[in-house]
Amino acid sequence: MDRLTNTIRPYAWGSTTALPRLMGAAPDGTPQAELWVGAHPAAPSRVLREGRLQPLDRVIEAAPAAELGGMTLRRFGPRLPFLLKLLAADAPLSLQVHPDLAQAAAGYTAENAREIPLDAPHRNYKDGNHKPEMIVALSPFDGLCGFRPPRECAALLDGLGVPGLAPYAEALRRGPQEAALREVFSAFLSPDPGLVSDVAAAVAREARGDGEHRAAFAAYDAVARAHPGDPGLLAALMLHHVRLEPGEGLFLGPGVPHAYLRGLGVEIMAASDNVLRCGLTTKHVDVDELLRVVRFSATPVRVLRPRPGDRGEEVYPAPVDDFRLSRLTPRTGGSGVVLDVDAPQLLLCTHGVARLAGRREEYDLEAGGALYVPAGERVTVTGEGTVFRATVAAGRNATESALPTPPAS
Repeated sequence: MDRLTNTIRPYAWGSTTALPRLMGAAPDGTPQAELWVGAHPAAPSRVLREGRLQPLDRVIEAAPAAELGGMTLRRFGPRLPFLLKLLAADAPLSLQVHPDLAQAAAGYTAENAREIPLDAPHRNYKDGNHKPEMIVALSPFDGLCGFRPPRECAALLDGLGVPGLAPYAEALRRGPQEAALREVFSAFLSPDPGLVSDVAAAVAREARGDGEHRAAFAAYDAVARAHPGDPGLLAALMLHHVRLEPGEGLFLGPGVPHAYLRGLGVEIMAASDNVLRCGLTTKHVDVDELLRVVRFSATPVRVLRPRPGDRGEEVYPAPVDDFRLSRLTPRTGGSGVVLDVDAPQLLLCTHGVARLAGRREEYDLEAGGALYVPAGERVTVTGEGTVFRATVAAGRNATESALPTPPAS
């Protein structure tokens, strides 16, 4: 196993303090949005091999069978199929949606056929993969996720008292669910600028009140302040506001509009760059393609809580096999957790100090530190830290175990 050297991405929406505080470092005044842990070619982690730091993606490419194991290599090809992050948002991210696997493959093929460069600003599909993702809160975490039921959305629009919203509220009340959501969402992608301004003033007013939707209006007000004049504000009004408490998670599948607003969390996703933006951005918005990908259904937000797994492991369930995320909280002097699986693993400490012992190496991992474990490597986790474990879900029960720490000889 290898200790990882990771890259922090300084996106403008990032917090200047959250990641430094977690890692026990002094803030330098710049936004630190995401710590990337994995083998994504845009910012791969580095490992010390043959006396020098090497990008993890190239290490895997050089010996995919040894690094990934047979099951992962057969299922996903010669690449790490997931990316793990620490995400620290201090301002709203773009409102976005991800395609499913068939849509991604078709879109990527079509744009290649039209010879659109991969780095073209109007390109939608950077690869042929889907991008399901999950966020687990380390602090109180706010986001927008999925459509409200049409009548609930209509009542919220009515509550703003903006005359220009009345036709949209009526459309939401009268139509079948999918048709009503599609009609209003489509119209909200290119509204009159004056309506956006009126709505921004109204949500600011309601955020200071004591009404039923005060928390949601406060979130929409944060959106309006961070992205003044952006039409994505109206689309955001159609989405559930969700507040995650530390330890709670949210899975985001294909076609579900969402935006992270504020907070610190652990994020895991399939290795893909396919994002279609709906608003709250200066980047390209392809309305026609977006409307083909969005799923116009209203479902309740499902907040995930970890399920007890084997001794010392708690699993966050996700309906995909590209990744599996779990949390380990072993205790010094008690039973440890033994991880032995024919698949690659990333281990990220988020609190305290954890001790990780392999066949030949042993590391004390502090908050913000991470390890890469090749397929088939047995690792014992002890200590007083909290460790998030990322691996693939496919075939995970074949050789994996969680056992008491063997007694010292």
